[in-house]
Amino acid sequence: MDRRKVLKGAGLAAAAGAVASPAIAQAQPEIRWRMTSAYPKSLDTLFGAGEMIAKRVAAATDNKFQIQPFAAGEIVGALQSLDAAQNGTVECAYTLSSFFIGKDPTFMFETSVPWGMNVRQHNAWMYYGGGLDLVREFMKEYNIYPIPAGQTGAQMGGWFRKEIKSIEDLKGLKMRIAGMGGQIMAKLGVVPQVLAAGDIYPALERGTLDAVEFSGPHDDEKLGFVKVAQYYYYPGFWEGGAQPSLYVNMNKWNELPANYKAILEAACAEANAMCVAKYDAQNADAIRRLASQGVQLRPFPRDVMEQSYKEAYKLYGELAASNAKFKKIYDSWNAFREKELTWFRIAELPFDYFVNQQQGQPR
Repeated sequence: MDRRKVLKGAGLAAAAGAVASPAIAQAQPEIRWRMTSAYPKSLDTLFGAGEMIAKRVAAATDNKFQIQPFAAGEIVGALQSLDAAQNGTVECAYTLSSFFIGKDPTFMFETSVPWGMNVRQHNAWMYYGGGLDLVREFMKEYNIYPIPAGQTGAQMGGWFRKEIKSIEDLKGLKMRIAGMGGQIMAKLGVVPQVLAAGDIYPALERGTLDAVEFSGPHDDEKLGFVKVAQYYYYPGFWEGGAQPSLYVNMNKWNELPANYKAILEAACAEANAMCVAKYDAQNADAIRRLASQGVQLRPFPRDVMEQSYKEAYKLYGELAASNAKFKKIYDSWNAFREKELTWFRIAELPFDYFVNQQQGQPR
């Protein structure tokens, strides 16, 4: 064997490798995006989910693709996040579709449907029941490419200054409640108000509001509602799970290289899973702390639950009859929900019910 030829060949191979690696890296464009969030930085789980996405994308692209998160109010207000992504003020927004049902009630389906599906059922519909395709088709007219990017799980029913003993106690109550839940509560006599997270506490403290709902114990504790309201009701039937999403400007999405698109969607999928896991862990601790401060935990009265359920599905029927976009998604959602409820009644619910019945029993 000619040793000089072998060494020469090895040297050429090494040189080729040295050239190829930087060439591949240089082929990836450097992209800088801004992400406006609908949430303040104090809400570490919701604002934090957007931060998680940005960190994952940067790490996976060797910092070639960077997304800078901004809290609500730093670029635009929380309720302007959709408009900002739509018109290109920012490249993307981390937000909740239920804020925008005033534009079209069809926005409801991406976040959650009052008295609808829980987190697992909703994810099943979105990823394997055609829900995500339908939502993306609907949002094309808003120049938005939505990517599921979080979950809260079932939420609490909110903080009330006075005890709610029956549906009559809701009449005339001024309550901060967003989305379709507000329209349903209005049918029960509530006067709904839509406020961004940072504006809720001052309104409750001043007495401009009689009640507020936001999320669950972890977030609600951070927002300080326990200081000005005593009664904490459950469940938040308007959100058996709430899914925030990353709203990407459609033009910016189309400009991304295919591998950057894949990386961004993977980062959002991770945030979708991690967000609900974090809430499940943190809410369990937060509810104990709140109870130790004298908070009065109360279930909604039966008549409130039953009437709200009836009003919800009556409203959906009316909207489906008058709004073709709503009907198209509602028909898919409702059929999938029926199948899921049948399955969950067989295994999931009996399991959960028995385990909860045994809590505190000798083992």
